[in-house]
Amino acid sequence: MNVTESLQQQLKRIQLFSLFAGIAGFALCGYGASVSTSQFFQSYLFGYLFWIGIALGSLALVALHHLVGGGWGFTIQRVLESSTKTLPLMIVLFIPFFFGMKELYLWARPEAVATDEILQHKAPYLNTTFFWIRAAAYFAIWAIFIFLMNKWSREQDRTAEPAAARRMQMLGGPALVVYVLTVTFASVDWVMSLDPHWFSTIYGIIFVVAQGLASLAFAIIVIAKLAAHKPLADFITPKQFHDLGTLLLAFVMLWAYVAFSQFLIMWSGNLPEEIPWYIHRTHGGWGAIGAMLVIFHFALPFVLLLMRTVKQRANVLIKVAVLIFIMRLVDLFWIVAPNFHPESFSINWLDFAAPLGIGGIWIAVFLRQLQSLPLLPMNDPRMHEAFHHE
Repeated sequence: MNVTESLQQQLKRIQLFSLFAGIAGFALCGYGASVSTSQFFQSYLFGYLFWIGIALGSLALVALHHLVGGGWGFTIQRVLESSTKTLPLMIVLFIPFFFGMKELYLWARPEAVATDEILQHKAPYLNTTFFWIRAAAYFAIWAIFIFLMNKWSREQDRTAEPAAARRMQMLGGPALVVYVLTVTFASVDWVMSLDPHWFSTIYGIIFVVAQGLASLAFAIIVIAKLAAHKPLADFITPKQFHDLGTLLLAFVMLWAYVAFSQFLIMWSGNLPEEIPWYIHRTHGGWGAIGAMLVIFHFALPFVLLLMRTVKQRANVLIKVAVLIFIMRLVDLFWIVAPNFHPESFSINWLDFAAPLGIGGIWIAVFLRQLQSLPLLPMNDPRMHEAFHHE
């Protein structure tokens, strides 16, 4: 059963509003680019990383769901699938970086490489040609997994063949492994190389976990808004929200663990080539942002998600999910922006316009995909077994 007519109308209104917001955001970005090209690309990178993280994190979550099963996964499966199908949009929105390589990356400037021995040593990997080859490979790999999972899911809707469920289950494990590897390399290429003299072996895992956390928070927000509509209303109970809240708690703790592990390793090592990254992010206004992350990205959600009443009540759980979703945006700003403004805290109006422009278009495409799907995979035999067991 597809979404009901009244829900379709509501989603179309939101979709139209998001589209207009996205167009307005891009119009502001166009003006900002004419004023300061470098600031435009800095803000655009920050906004792009956030929204593609939702699409890629959804790929990981839907692969995890197919691998392990469970009622929680069937509840948000359609939301996750719709998120993954925004990847073609993100491929198109990646093209502007072709014109901003020298604005963003020190290693893309021949004059800088010529006078820097470290950049010369890293040049076989950090060069513009190889950067774009790797980016094309990442997008191709992600697109293949997304295509197969969505194709088999649609086949199952049409035919009710159990073979489709088995194929998706078999693909889940390899998809997760490849996802971790590709996102690790992509985070090194697109973000860590903003400071080519700095390195961290746990950096990619931080992005992997953060993408999963933000995508799960987004899925909870959407599904909590849809829960009153059929057929979701016939299946969703406080038990499903409790499971989603518990999984969200696990991701919050895992994110805090890997983020603190990186800090602890560098603090204990106290190496001059490593500690400047944290020095720039723990002084002045950047230090205040870091404190916000500790409190609102970990401590407060952790305490709230320990409570059963919070996890079982959709109207409360959605507030925690919104907080985490917003703080993921703040976290990315804290990671990206100090690379360009290391001495003092700086925030520009483009830092709001770029995420708004990309996000508005992204949500419009997401809602278009969601409206074309049944809200639940009713023909998946594993779903009925999972809900019957629960």
